[in-house]
Amino acid sequence: MSSAPSDTGPGRGWLKRGGGPVQAADRVVCLCWSPSFLCLPFLFTAVVFTCGCTSWQEYINNGFKVGPNYCKPPAPVAKDWIDANDQRVRTESDDLSKWWTVFKDPVLDSLICDAYRQNLSLRVAGMRVLEARAQLAIAVGNLLPQTQAATGDFNWNALSRNTANNFLAFGVPPGGLGGATIPAFQRWYGQWDQGFNLSWELDFWGRFRRAVEAGSDSLDASVENYDDVLVTLLGQVATNYTQMRITEQRIRYAQENVELQRETLEIVEARFKRGTVTKVDVAQATSTLEQTRASIPELRISLRQFNNQLCILLGIPPEELRARIGTSPIPTAPVEVAVGIPADLLRRRPDVRRAERQAASQSAQIGVAEAEFYPHIAINGTWEYSAEFFKDLWSAKSLAGSVGPTFTWNILNYGRILNNVRVQDATFQELVATYQNTVLSAAQDVENGLVTFLEAQQRTKFQSASVKAAEEAVQIAVAQYKAGTIDFTRITQLEQNLVSQQDTLAQAQGEIVTGLIQVYKALGGGWQIREQGCTPTAPSGDQSPKGAADPSPAPKSEKPATSSTESTPVVPGYPN
Repeated sequence: MSSAPSDTGPGRGWLKRGGGPVQAADRVVCLCWSPSFLCLPFLFTAVVFTCGCTSWQEYINNGFKVGPNYCKPPAPVAKDWIDANDQRVRTESDDLSKWWTVFKDPVLDSLICDAYRQNLSLRVAGMRVLEARAQLAIAVGNLLPQTQAATGDFNWNALSRNTANNFLAFGVPPGGLGGATIPAFQRWYGQWDQGFNLSWELDFWGRFRRAVEAGSDSLDASVENYDDVLVTLLGQVATNYTQMRITEQRIRYAQENVELQRETLEIVEARFKRGTVTKVDVAQATSTLEQTRASIPELRISLRQFNNQLCILLGIPPEELRARIGTSPIPTAPVEVAVGIPADLLRRRPDVRRAERQAASQSAQIGVAEAEFYPHIAINGTWEYSAEFFKDLWSAKSLAGSVGPTFTWNILNYGRILNNVRVQDATFQELVATYQNTVLSAAQDVENGLVTFLEAQQRTKFQSASVKAAEEAVQIAVAQYKAGTIDFTRITQLEQNLVSQQDTLAQAQGEIVTGLIQVYKALGGGWQIREQGCTPTAPSGDQSPKGAADPSPAPKSEKPATSSTESTPVVPGYPN
């Protein structure tokens, strides 16, 4: 029998052997027992434990299971955030279960709750929880007798006379064989059978219990995946809503500038009629006005696209949401944010927890693969009634049966079992690295959101001053143009600059909000509403969107009673 893999790698240090973490090289251990065996059972046991890759002591310490026990791998986490010294960044933990309420926007609150109840991607994730729960139940069922079948049949049989040593061909001598009287053989006869078969492979090596561990961890991972989809959904709804408000503000600025430039054009046309300016000034004023007008349809395209995307997030066909959400300025964000410490990401972020649970599930698969090194020990039993005639089927003389232990041992497997263990082990290493990389990406998301949120505040402050100065400059320039002290080219430059500055201001104001949304999303906030629930707070009347799917009841994704882990929490968004 081949030994277990000895390659080392980043994931192997996080498999517990015999109660503590060991490296892969330490995993290839064989049982050292006394060579004096008194009888065959001792010899059999010795052969079993010297052909596998789990020691006797380790087998006992693992709860009579082969394979490694899982322990959570370390994750690279910084001590503090880069902007931890900024007064606007608070390091205490805050309740992020309903982070969107900090914007104090009832329309956004309503959209969040409707998306939570109706989004179809969230329902897909919920169905995956049901799939994982059913898979776990299958794994638990394998702990009990794997085959329990009632059988029954009737056959009409004919015996050949042309086979070797055939009694039908030679006949039976008078008085029977050896003086014993036996009935004459029948070539044609019927056979009725009814019985019950049972086969129970004992979980001697922990193969089925490891499979239950893997299924339990996979169920946990599916719930964490649901939470991750929920966190992403809430962030997308808030971001798209904010982008709609930003675009509406940009359109308002553009329309205000159209009115300003139309008034300027009227002044130029009046002066042209009086002969104080040339046609060039009229053409230049007209060009500036039409250029500003041309920007509005482009902004409306963006507004419609954000509207349509928001409809999809709400689980409804694209429709005009203006009647529902009305008009409103860009949401106002608080000037500070509580982000806790980087280590909080390990318990807050659902995608981080999902990656860790996937690694745990794969660790158990190593034990499932290693169990193939050892014999499969089972108890088989058959209880049946057989008779030629149906009326005799249930008589005592028709009873037949058998019961007894069996074993099957995959020997001479030519490295297939060993390499399957290596496959499972390499997959585990891959998932450990994925988990650690997920932690790094989570920290990056928070840092990106923080710097956007903080710097956008400074940007907005400076941009507001720039817009104020640009508005004043246009007013002064128009007055000077009326007085004839400057030419129209200067006014054109100032008005175009005002259009650009106001458009940039709207984007900067929105960047504060989207930056804060990114921070909350990166911190993993919002998934708690599947436990707490979410009540829509529409501004007025019934604002539920038309065409939305009816919300489904929220069942619990309990694990079977024999599962070794805690029950998973309520997972709404999919039917029982």
